[in-house]
Amino acid sequence: MSHLDAMRDTVLTELNRLPLVAILRGLTPDEAVDVGEALLSAGFTTLEVPLNSPEPLISVRRLRDALDGRAVVGAGTVLSIEAAKQVADAGGQIIISPNSNPEVIRATRDAGLVSMPGFFTPTEAFAALDAGADVLKLFPAEIAGPGGLRAVKAVLPKTTPVYAVGGADPASVGTWRDAGADGFGIGSAIYKAGRSAAEVGERAKAFVDAWTASTR
Repeated sequence: MSHLDAMRDTVLTELNRLPLVAILRGLTPDEAVDVGEALLSAGFTTLEVPLNSPEPLISVRRLRDALDGRAVVGAGTVLSIEAAKQVADAGGQIIISPNSNPEVIRATRDAGLVSMPGFFTPTEAFAALDAGADVLKLFPAEIAGPGGLRAVKAVLPKTTPVYAVGGADPASVGTWRDAGADGFGIGSAIYKAGRSAAEVGERAKAFVDAWTASTR
C-alpha cells in the first residue's frame, strides 16, 4: 500500500467510525479552533470548511494544526482542480463538493485525499464512482427525501457509502437511516455564523446522540 493510500484509508476509517460531517459554512479563522474543539467534545471527528467561507484555507490549516490526529479536516464547495490542490496544500484530508466533477474527483484521489462529491441522480452517482469517488453525498437531500435515497440505494453498489446532506435534524436521523443513509453532512442545524462554540457543541451532541440511538 502506498503512503497516499494509507492516508486515505486512515480518513475513511474515521468516517466509518462516526459518519457525521460538520459543515462549517461561514466559519472564520479566529473562531475555527474553538468551534473545532467544541465539536470534538460533542463527539464529531470530521469537519468541513466550505470554500465560500471567509479565508477558508486559513481555517483549514488552523484546524488541521490544532486537531491533527484527533479529527479529519477538509473543505467543501470545492469546484475546481486548482481549489482541490489548494485544500491539499492547506492540510485538508477530504474534498467535498456539491456536484460530481470527474476531474476534481480524480485530482482529489491523485493527491491522496478522500473524495466526497454530491449527486442527485443515479447518472451522477455512477459517474462519480467511475471517476474514483470514495463516498457519495445526496444533495440536496431534503428535496429527494428518504424515498429518493431508498430508490437510489437500491441500484448503487452495496459497498458505496451514501451520506444525506441537507434537511436532517436529530428527530429525523432514524428515518433517514431506515431509508439507507450511511452518514450525514450537517450544516446550519449545528453551525451558523455568529453562533457560539458552546451552542455549536450542544447542537452537535444532539446529532451524536441521535446517531447512536439509530444504530442500536
